Amino acid sequence: MATKIRLQRGGRKGYAFYSIVIADVRAPRDGKFTEKIGTYNPNTNPATVDLNFDRALYWVEVGAQPTDTVRNILSREGVYLMKHLRGGVKKGAFDEATAQKRFDAWKADKQKGLDTIREKEEKAKKDAKVKELEAEKKVNETIAKKVAEKKAAVAAAQAEAEAQKAAEEAAAATAEEQAPAEA
Repeated sequence: MATKIRLQRGGRKGYAFYSIVIADVRAPRDGKFTEKIGTYNPNTNPATVDLNFDRALYWVEVGAQPTDTVRNILSREGVYLMKHLRGGVKKGAFDEATAQKRFDAWKADKQKGLDTIREKEEKAKKDAKVKELEAEKKVNETIAKKVAEKKAAVAAAQAEAEAQKAAEEAAAATAEEQAPAEA
């Protein structure tokens, strides 16, 4: 029986979520499978992989052929590195403890790289928010200046209208005083 390690689609339309399964080559994509060894969620950033490492390593060592996507996932998780290191142990190049040390060092280095990427993304998001806020403050300041100018213009127009009205009233009052005096 030829076995494959492949993805089995789940989730809803437009939001795929995959199970990593061991299945017969002839079985349909979402059909019968031998064993489920993990999940893969490409919708997160970075993509989330939950993998039973020991079972994945076992199936790779017994000859199950992964699809291209699953091969990339297993490679990123270190399954192929561990297979390579175990091959070195079998050949006598080094012992099991050395192989485990090398794998742990690789895993720590990979985790450090992921952490720096996450920190850079968070910093970029914060910087973008700060720039947005500054731009919004500038826009608000210009709007406030325009509103203040309009209010000042309206107040000046009202003051001018009141002064003109007062002048007209004063002129009317002096005209009334002069009219009875002439009569």
